[in-house]
Amino acid sequence: MSQTIRTDKPPRSGKGPSSPLGDIALGLLPTLAVSLTTCWMLALPTSHVLLAVALYTAMSVLLLAKLPPGFSGPGLGPANRLTLVRATLVLPLAAASVLPGEFTEVAYWWMIGLSTVALSLDGLDGPIARRTGTESAFGARFDMELDAFLLLVLSALVWRSGKVGAWVLLVGGLRYVFVLGGLVWPPFRGALPPSMRRKVMCVVQGIVLVVCLGPVIPSTPAAVFSASALLLLVYSFGVDTWWLVRTAGGSRTRPPVH
Repeated sequence: MSQTIRTDKPPRSGKGPSSPLGDIALGLLPTLAVSLTTCWMLALPTSHVLLAVALYTAMSVLLLAKLPPGFSGPGLGPANRLTLVRATLVLPLAAASVLPGEFTEVAYWWMIGLSTVALSLDGLDGPIARRTGTESAFGARFDMELDAFLLLVLSALVWRSGKVGAWVLLVGGLRYVFVLGGLVWPPFRGALPPSMRRKVMCVVQGIVLVVCLGPVIPSTPAAVFSASALLLLVYSFGVDTWWLVRTAGGSRTRPPVH
């Protein structure tokens, strides 16, 4: 999912409803709506809403900072707007994952619903970007980072369910370990070629983690599913690590999400 910079229009001022800033400002409304509903469904304190808004604000600052110079819009563009909608579902889940307390069965079904919608929408932003001719590295990075963050959040929620040990955090966290490794070992910063394997792995991880959240899934199957997903993930990272080591002179960009 991404956006190209069209040169047939002058850069926008960054203000108003058709600007990136306008899209981001409007995105705060569904974030508040989902956060308030989640707060009620999960019986969370009102600090959950404040935390979700804080996460949305941090994401907004990063988006505006990474926006390519001369970005002509309109707004963030159709595909990036869809990714922003996904973020309004993911961030309230992230806020819930770090607050203390136990979740009820109804709460887990609510989180499964939000996660399922967020994962399902992930399959639409890429085709929309290609159909509208708005693909770009900025949009691809936005989509990739949100996917990675969602997997980390789901891993934390599965761990909090008590069905699986803390090792399940590696399912969502291994990618960040890989990125941090690039800070100390240059080969990890090499550019990886496009891979259907990584896309499939991302989908599989998301599905497995959502399934494990289900109240009807006992601890043993949840552990088996999560361990299988982690083993597949380790294999995928191993393949990419070996490729980067053999082509250590590649360009220094962050690796895509697995």
